[in-house]
Amino acid sequence: MSFRRALALAACGLAGGSVLFSAVAVGKQPARGGGDAEPRPGGSAAAAAAVPPASAAPPGLLLLPPAAAAAAAASCPPAPGWIERPAGTGGYWDSNWDRREPLALINLKKKNEETGEEELASRLDHCKAKATRHIFLIRHSQYNLDGRADKDRTLTPLGREQAELTGHRLASLGLKFDQIIHSSMTRATETTEIISKHLPGVKKISTDLLREGAPIEPDPPVSHWKPEAVQYYEDGARIEAAFRNFIHRADAKQEEDSYEIFVCHANVIRYIVCRKHKVLFLAASGERYS
Repeated sequence: MSFRRALALAACGLAGGSVLFSAVAVGKQPARGGGDAEPRPGGSAAAAAAVPPASAAPPGLLLLPPAAAAAAAASCPPAPGWIERPAGTGGYWDSNWDRREPLALINLKKKNEETGEEELASRLDHCKAKATRHIFLIRHSQYNLDGRADKDRTLTPLGREQAELTGHRLASLGLKFDQIIHSSMTRATETTEIISKHLPGVKKISTDLLREGAPIEPDPPVSHWKPEAVQYYEDGARIEAAFRNFIHRADAKQEEDSYEIFVCHANVIRYIVCRKHKVLFLAASGERYS
């Protein structure tokens, strides 16, 4: 699946959960492997900047013919073992994908028998998200591919220029950004520092969860990038943890829309965007979509 198609599907699918993805690539450098995963630094699309979503929902799902959607869904590899799936087979959309579905937040067993439907509806409404989280996924800029250690993989002159342009573009949107969460790796940290100069006052948070890695074995396999099997096991669990920590609908207590920037890596962004790709393809073919 192409990144552009996956992004369109993800934006359309997750909009129903009060979280919107935005990403537009602004540069590219020659590819050299699977993303830029460690220990083999891969080549690079350059820093990706984001633009705000249009007022109408992206048409990704609507443009996919049912026959094509069914064929694509059939060719998708099974989800990793650590990804929970509802019981049953076939296509579905898990409305509780982030475990924040209002009904799931209410303990019905403790509900007073005398409580009527009106009170239940009121409690459900109290748990519903009132705002939307706008998530901007940005890949770090071009960096030194010949560096042996992470500290040596610094941005190239072109990479620094890319980050400057990305920061300028984000600032020109006129949005009130809440925070920048970035990978703790050198190239992502440097990209963040340059971008943040254009967004004064926006807090920065560094996390190891967003570090580059090998989240899932590529299917079909590629000959130029073959991490050890244990790397998928270790990196996959960590990047899945990043998804669960950072990608979710707005909290019910959040009153206003938020705008958050994530600066990380190719494989991490691919994983986040494609996290529910099979579900969305099946939904496009006519299965229940929420």
